[in-house]
Amino acid sequence: MTESQQLLKIHLSELGIETVAEFQFCPDRRFRFDLANEQLMLGFECNGSWNGLHGPRWSSLDAEKSNLAQAKGWCVFVFSNKQVLNGEAKAFLEANLNLPSL
Repeated sequence: MTESQQLLKIHLSELGIETVAEFQFCPDRRFRFDLANEQLMLGFECNGSWNGLHGPRWSSLDAEKSNLAQAKGWCVFVFSNKQVLNGEAKAFLEANLNLPSL
């Protein structure tokens, strides 16, 4: 796991969301989430910094993965490594997730 994936796992745990790494959400495909909570159907991705919203690191394969996951009922959160490392991702999740009591 990358530094940002490890930190996001810690932040999610602090928010009461336990995750597993490299979770394969679709048995027909090799697509995996960096982190996931299967019970809550939450997937998390950490990506390198992009130059704007449609930078060179975003591919049609990334879009297909995200769309497939959402079609299967998953809620997918994608953060840049910078957002995870500077705490922005944790702040966003804390402010915007309405989680049921686990």
